[in-house]
Amino acid sequence: MAARLRIGSRPSALALAQAHLVERSLRAIMPTLMIDIVPIRTSGDRMAAASLADIGGKGLFVKELEQAVLAGQIDIAVHSMKDLPARLADGLRIAAVPPREDPRDALVAHDAPGFEALRRGARLGTSSSRRRFEALRIRPDLEVLPMRGNLDTRLKKLERREFDAIIVAIAGLRRLGRAAQIDPVPLDENHFVPAGGQGALAIEGPADGLIGGSYELERAIASLNDLNAAGETACERAYLATIGASCATAVGVRATLDGDRLSAHALLFNKEGKRALEDRIESRLSSISAEQASQAGTELGNRMLNHGASELVGR
Repeated sequence: MAARLRIGSRPSALALAQAHLVERSLRAIMPTLMIDIVPIRTSGDRMAAASLADIGGKGLFVKELEQAVLAGQIDIAVHSMKDLPARLADGLRIAAVPPREDPRDALVAHDAPGFEALRRGARLGTSSSRRRFEALRIRPDLEVLPMRGNLDTRLKKLERREFDAIIVAIAGLRRLGRAAQIDPVPLDENHFVPAGGQGALAIEGPADGLIGGSYELERAIASLNDLNAAGETACERAYLATIGASCATAVGVRATLDGDRLSAHALLFNKEGKRALEDRIESRLSSISAEQASQAGTELGNRMLNHGASELVGR
């Protein structure tokens, strides 16, 4: 009898596109595998108009999916890595991190060819306090306005001229096939440090037992793991866990693995965006592993704690 796998996903167009990416990768390995995509609406989806900080944080975009894994209703969940809290819920593990998309933020604008070209006082839309403070750090003249909703909703608001420009993740545009249509302008990572995990996917499964009760399925999913993507995101998540970041923390962190060399850059703001703390770390890993990359992220976090990160985070 052919093996069957149930993949849980949020019901948004982007989340389903990401689940289908994983489905296609698994079918290439196991052509006879029966795969069901199971849409599960999360608390974050139901409260789309509210501020994440007000309703309990980005973990609300994964909570029901994780509960379904633990209850055995689905075998794995596919998440945007940046939606996962820095510390996983008990009983769960990241089974694989597929190759990472471009982690940078991008500007989508009506008339400006780039961020610096935005007119004085332009209305800039973003859902993120991190992006807001990073933008105002360079262009304090801008009017930065809050914006919630999925990617299509945000693009429609731009089309209706509610904003002169918006900032979104370039990975989402590419996965939805929208990048070629709207020509987004990637933003410099030195100034717009991305959210931890941005551009990466996390395949989450139960910590105990085989996925789908099958060694073959377990091996197939493990083969999707990309060492660079897993190492970079492990470093970023370890940094966030070390400083005690929450959904309300305006923080960006970007790790890059090049062979055995890992570099990481973090930028942290206080909740008003008036103070910022920035640091970088360079490490040489004796082996390319998530464990060693995590140690570098922890070291970066501890260095920033020694320079007052706790006060900015509000711990």
